[in-house]
Order: sequence, then C-alpha cells, then structure tokens
Amino acid sequence: MGYLKFDKTLLINLEESLKREILRTNRGGAYHSTTIVDCNTRKYHGLLVCPVPQLDSDNHVLLSSLDETVVQHGAEFNLGVHQYSNNHFSPNGHKYVRQFDFEKVPRTIYRVGGVIMSKEKVFSAFENRILIKYTLIEAHSPTILRLRPFLAFRNVNALTQMNFVANRTYTEIENGIKMRMYEGYPELHMQFNKPVKFIFHPDWYKGVEYSKEQERGLPYQEDLYVPGYFEMEIEKGETIYFSGGDSFIDSMLIEKQYIVESDTRTPRTSFYNCLKNSAQQFYYRPTEEDAYLLAGYPWFKVRARDLFLALPGCTLAIDDPVRFEKIMDTAIPALRKFMSDGSVDKVIREIDLPDTLLWVIWSLQQYAKFTSKEQCNVRYGGLIQEIIDYIKGNNHPNLKLEANGLLYADGREKAITWMNATVDGKPIVPRSGYIVEFNALWYNSLKFAAELALLKENVSRAEELDEISSKTAISFVETFVNGHNYLYDYVDGTYIDWSVRPNMLFAVSLDYSPLSKSQKRSVLNIVTKELLTPKGIRTLSPKSEGYRPYYVGSQRDRDYAYHQGTAWPWLLGPYLEAYLKLYQYSGVSFVERMLIGLDEEMNTHCISTLSEVFDGNPPFQGRGAISFAMSVAAILRILKLLDSYK
Repeated sequence: MGYLKFDKTLLINLEESLKREILRTNRGGAYHSTTIVDCNTRKYHGLLVCPVPQLDSDNHVLLSSLDETVVQHGAEFNLGVHQYSNNHFSPNGHKYVRQFDFEKVPRTIYRVGGVIMSKEKVFSAFENRILIKYTLIEAHSPTILRLRPFLAFRNVNALTQMNFVANRTYTEIENGIKMRMYEGYPELHMQFNKPVKFIFHPDWYKGVEYSKEQERGLPYQEDLYVPGYFEMEIEKGETIYFSGGDSFIDSMLIEKQYIVESDTRTPRTSFYNCLKNSAQQFYYRPTEEDAYLLAGYPWFKVRARDLFLALPGCTLAIDDPVRFEKIMDTAIPALRKFMSDGSVDKVIREIDLPDTLLWVIWSLQQYAKFTSKEQCNVRYGGLIQEIIDYIKGNNHPNLKLEANGLLYADGREKAITWMNATVDGKPIVPRSGYIVEFNALWYNSLKFAAELALLKENVSRAEELDEISSKTAISFVETFVNGHNYLYDYVDGTYIDWSVRPNMLFAVSLDYSPLSKSQKRSVLNIVTKELLTPKGIRTLSPKSEGYRPYYVGSQRDRDYAYHQGTAWPWLLGPYLEAYLKLYQYSGVSFVERMLIGLDEEMNTHCISTLSEVFDGNPPFQGRGAISFAMSVAAILRILKLLDSYK
C-alpha cells in the first residue's frame, strides 16, 4: 500500500472523496487543483489556472476540466463528474474509478467493463501547461476515447454565465485547436501527441455548482462553455498525451516534456517528502531575476510577514540554502527601499507592517544556524544592523522604541499583527500598544545583532545593543508577566489584555528570551493545557469570552472565528521548538507523538500538504487555504530540529 493511495471504497463515496483535493503548481504562480475524483468543488479549481497580468494581478481559470468518455460498440461511458442543483451529480464517472494514488504524479485507474485505463497528470514547472497521460491498460474490443473541454476564461474570484459575448471561434493547430473566449486573455492551446479529430459542437453546461463556495455563503453556480470534443482511437497498451497551455507546443515534444517533468518530482513516500514537495510549490519566480515565496494556495499572493516566517522552513529545512539566498536577495532591495523612503513593494505586500523587519532578522538568524554566524554576518550582517538602527531611530511609521526599551505600535484602528481579521474595516482583535511577540522578537533581535557585532570586533556596538536589550528585558518582564503564570497578549496604556493566546510562545521559543526558566515553563504549561490540539495551537483559550472554534459559515462568521479559537498548524512550530528547548532529549518522544496528528493530514483535505487553519474543537476539520506556506514550513523546521536531537 502506497503512502498516498485510495481505493474504490473511498473513491465512490463522494462524501469522502470530495473532501480530498490535489494541488500542483509552477514557478509562475499558476496551478492545477481539483478533488481526487476530478469533480471541482471550488471556483478556484481548474485544470489550468494561471495569472493573466495584462488583465489584473489575480489568477484566472482557463480550462476548468476535461471530461473523458470511453466508447465501445457504440456505448458511451462518461468518466467526468460535475455537481448540479439538489445534490445531483452528472455524469457519475466516479463509479468507474478503481484506484487513485499520488506518489510522483496523481494517477487514477478507471474500469469500464473490460476496459482498464489510467490517467496521470503533470503540471509544468516553468510553463502554464497541464499535461495528461492516458494509457489503455486493458481492452477486448476497439475503443474510442473522447475528451470534452469545459472552458471558463474567468477570474478565480468570479463566476461566469452563458452569454453571447464569448468568442466561439477556434483555429486548428498541430494535433489540436486553440481558442480565446474573451479579449485580453491568452489563447488556450489544446493539443495531443498524435493526430486527433475535433468535432465542433458548442454548448453551455448550465448550473454547475461548487459546494465549497456554497458552504462559505458565496455565489456557487456557473455556466461552462464546451466547444465540442476531441475523438481518437486508442489501442490496448497505447498511451496518448494531452497538453493544455497558454502557448503552442510542438506535438512531438509533449511526451518528452511529460517524462522530464514527472521524473523531477519528489516521490511522496513519507511525511517529510510530502512536506518537502509542498514547500517547493510555494516558490514563485515571475522573472528570471526574482524569487519569492507565495503565502499559500489557492488565493494568497506574496505577503511580507508570511514570506520571512516561512522562508527558513521552505528552504533551509530541506537543505536548500541557495534558494534561501535567492529569495532573501530579491527581498533586500524592497526592504531597503521601504526603510529609505517608505515605499511599499508591488510584489511583496504588507512590507510596511510593524513586525515585518523583526521577522526578517529572525529568518536570518535561522540562516546563521544552518550555515554559520560568520557566513550570515558576511552576507547579511549589514542589513541586520541597518534594521536595528532603523527601528531604534523611530523611523518606522508605526513602531516606536520607548524609553523603557519596549516597542509600541498602534493597532486600534488597523490590524497590524498576524491576527489580522477585520469586520467593517475594524480589527476583530485590536492588538495595540506593547504587543508581546513584537517585544520578544525585539529582544531576540538586539541580542543576535550584538553577537554579530562582536564577531566583527565592534565591541562598542555590541555594548550599545546589550544596554538596550537589558532595559528591554526588565521592562518585558514587568509589563507582560502576570500572577497567573502566563503573559499578557498586549498592554496599551492602562488597558491590559488578559486573553490566553499563543503569541506569548515566542518569548519561550526564540533563541534569546527575557524570561527565566521557570517563567518559560509556566507559559508552556498553560499553552499545553488550554491551547494545544492535535492539529495546531488555538488562537484563544476555550475558557475565554468570545471563543469560536469552528471556522464555518458566511465570510463574516469566519472572520469572527479566524483568531478566536481556530487552531493554526504554524504555531506548533514555536510551541514544539520551545518544548525541546526546555526539555531537551526527554521531550523528543512528545514532539514525535504530536506530529502524528499532522502525518494523518497528508491523506485528507488537500492531500500531501497542510491547511491554513483547523477547527479548534473535535474533529479538528481543516479549513481555509488548502495549502499554507507557514504551516508547511513550521513542521519542516521541527522535523529538522528533531534530526539534530537524534
């Protein structure tokens, strides 16, 4: 039995199979995503979803799906699956599925009478192209394969309806056709590795439904245009390749490209390999010169905080320091530009948030641990000292170093921390003033910068930073440590937030902490008792007023629950790191047991990756973005840390 393998019993049960999604991406931000039975349940699903920069900065669904029909003796067996109103599915192709596995590439085995056919899919790493391989494994009589493309040509955030504006014309090209439904879009090239007959039979399939959008209280019905179908004979043992892309491909190269692309894939044969493969899917290279990390799929772009939080896990934890350097080197000009004149980068969004620069230093600190402090100092030491001077000089528009050594930021009217959900433009959790993780990061940054200064024999600089950090440490304990053995989440003037939240974890997990060992233990204990779940750390204790553990319902309902009880896998990173720091080798078995719950997630929700959030109460259902960089990165870092103990 393979690590990611599903049998007929699960696959024909749509209540189970439709919960499981797949995702393949390329370096340009394009992707292919659907469920394991190829029934789209989100408006974000599609065979070919890619950016169309001439229209906007969003992704667009060009090719929604490709329905297969097997024809023998004039009888048609439709393998596609679409959902319509009243929970009606047509056709019912899932009943022919016998197996689905996902080692190197997603592979589906169909059985229709005496016909056994496999379908394998690869998404090109550097082109906007989906490649599909059909192999007729068994057949006792002449067989015809028909393929019917469902076209959308729309923004992923919209839905389309039957209209008379859509361009229905097509152009025959080598072993296929190309067409473009609307102005501004690229042409969709649909080609095969062998001659094929295209039968023009235009029609709109009305009322296709997406159950995930319906659950979210959003519009969920659309009409998809089908221009006709491709038809070809296929013999027993024969393989046919299909290419759907926004550019032409020589049909003689389709098979070769499929083989090359599939051979480079990391086999998903273990928990680690799944996460490694997932981490690489966030790599984003819009040009040859630039490299970034996307925050997640299917709707996130590049976000500054997410980038620097996820960068060590998505690169260093899988032994790829060169990728770390490329991404960091792309970001540095944007960081320096912001510190110079306040300019906000067009690609790295939210670079102006007050904790972004603190996470940059944390990320570089991880690089120093992976390579060496000396190498980090040579490559990034100047940037780290610039950031420290920028912050302590009170140059940031919303981050002020006060006389007591603590950082103050105003978050009453605008969400400024990672807990950034808003309703009617106002933050649901208005974290403002002295914010616990900001100041834990600041203390850690000062100590790390002082250490690097000493490596360059700059004693006066090190003493200057140590003096500030000593003041910060005293004020941190006086401000955040309370008599109930945990830390306040934020303190703003006379207002103290007593909520038990996970942000205090960073004062325990960071390399430099102002807390004593007993204080660290107390913080970890209360997080373990009130916030720990098998899938992540809750954002609020169940004992607190306003606890909302289920991330369901309308957009407003979900926004209210987003940081009020949901569990986040990425927070397991600082929690388990803090646990190992306190308990050393005796904590290894506990950390390994905690990871079992996430290992199980490789077979659910979006298989072989980790979701953005989970419900805070049983059964801890995965929610939000189907693949989230910070979740994947945090667990990869813990796996790497475990290796050092072993």
